[in-house]
Amino acid sequence: MQFGLHVSAAGGVFNAPIKAAELGCETFQFFTRSPRGGAAPKLTSDIIKQFLENCQKFKFSNYYVHAPYYINLASSNPKIASDSAKIIREELDRSSKLKVGGLMAHLGSAKELDRTIAINKVIEGLKIILQGYQGTTQFLIEISAGSGNVIGDTFEEIAELIEKTQKVISTPIGVCFDTAHAFASGYDLRTATKVNDTLSKFDQLIGLKRLKLIHGNDSKVDFNSHVDRHWHIGQGKIGLACFKTIINHPKLKNVDMILETPDNDGGWDKKNMATVKKLRLKN
Repeated sequence: MQFGLHVSAAGGVFNAPIKAAELGCETFQFFTRSPRGGAAPKLTSDIIKQFLENCQKFKFSNYYVHAPYYINLASSNPKIASDSAKIIREELDRSSKLKVGGLMAHLGSAKELDRTIAINKVIEGLKIILQGYQGTTQFLIEISAGSGNVIGDTFEEIAELIEKTQKVISTPIGVCFDTAHAFASGYDLRTATKVNDTLSKFDQLIGLKRLKLIHGNDSKVDFNSHVDRHWHIGQGKIGLACFKTIINHPKLKNVDMILETPDNDGGWDKKNMATVKKLRLKN
């Protein structure tokens, strides 16, 4: 398992691998556009060349992109739902040019819609996104924290979304497992036994073969709180046992872990990276 952080691409995407290297990353995650809105910066051939050269320089062979936060495939507003699908497809195409391994996205919230109707809207959106897609970046559904009427907060729901989409779309859909989100949604990860039970359930319902990325985040809030509050590794309500178990799990050795822990008081990025590296047992 390789470790990385979500890093800034301020000034151009080619700066992301430089920042990742400075922080001691083995892989990394970034935005190719503002997560809050606005047009995507153009990826010129020169920008793409600089990005790939920097990845090669710092020996990054795999890395990831996070879709913008405002995506909502479940929106009752047809324009928002349509634009969300368009942006994700655009991000997949952009990411493919940068040789990104996976693009993960939060699917959105049903809000006032009946949940069954909302789920069907998301499935239609996923079909639109992946129809005719020939890129190399894999689309990943990220498990959500379950706040409000958000879509994709249970293994059962994610399994349904994938199964119904893949009936008509052969392009494989993967999953990004966020420890803080899963914990907030009612999946206990506080002991090695609980972690293994949760992974067993994931395997039964979705399949570990679809697990392509882990977001490693401790939680500032209690179990099953349905609140998304990331915290420092081993300093929150989940604890170190979870991360030690996941990091050294024999079936997850080829799955990367990206940390999205806060760094607002400075220095925590390197501290969290050092923590997970110490938990990784030597073979």
